[in-house]
Amino acid sequence: MPLHSSTTISELSVGGFLAALGERTPAPASGAAAALTGSFAASLVELAARFAEDEAAIARANALSRRLAQLADDDAAAYASFIATGSEEARRRTIEVPEEIAVNADEVERLAGQVGAQLASSVAGDAEAAEELARAAARVARRLAELNA
Repeated sequence: MPLHSSTTISELSVGGFLAALGERTPAPASGAAAALTGSFAASLVELAARFAEDEAAIARANALSRRLAQLADDDAAAYASFIATGSEEARRRTIEVPEEIAVNADEVERLAGQVGAQLASSVAGDAEAAEELARAAARVARRLAELNA
């Protein structure tokens, strides 16, 4: 199921995204996967923050999840544009977008640690999972930025 230009990644079902990811197309690929991994991590932080009753963390985690989901679309668009045009501007976007994914994922990781420290329940495992997922997303995104430079 190739991703059509009028379809955003966030509009796809999980199965649809996985199918699009597995297609022999330039996008979506690892940048979009890293961004969505960060978005999943942020949603886990939001869950944990609800149990911690930390309203500021709930709001920030929600905003980070939405931003990272948007960055999945931005990454796919940047790479598709670079393949189509080969322009310096398009190449620059293939570096900037993963860098922004990494910065947001870093914030998710920090927030997960802060929220996890407030929990004594089994939900602390969700905060720990969020930290690991966010760390992986940031690492992948940074490597993509290096490769695209």
